[in-house]
Amino acid sequence: MTYPASLSPAAQAVLDAFLGDAEDTGLQMDDLRENVAAAIYALADQVVPKREIPRYAGENALADWSARDDVRDDLLRIANELNNG
Repeated sequence: MTYPASLSPAAQAVLDAFLGDAEDTGLQMDDLRENVAAAIYALADQVVPKREIPRYAGENALADWSARDDVRDDLLRIANELNNG
């Protein structure tokens, strides 16, 4: 499925997965996008909750924090794109 507003491939894949094969859901596309965005925000909070950068941490701890933060940023970027699209 392709929609009028141009989305990144990641955001489009999430929206397509949410909609499945449904051509006509009876809801406005903006409402669906907001629902998907809300689900992704909740997912990000559950899977990679926001944490402050560790102080006095070793290199491995900083690398772990950075990787988690990157994943959270990617999830939130998709949610923001869907929410503001």
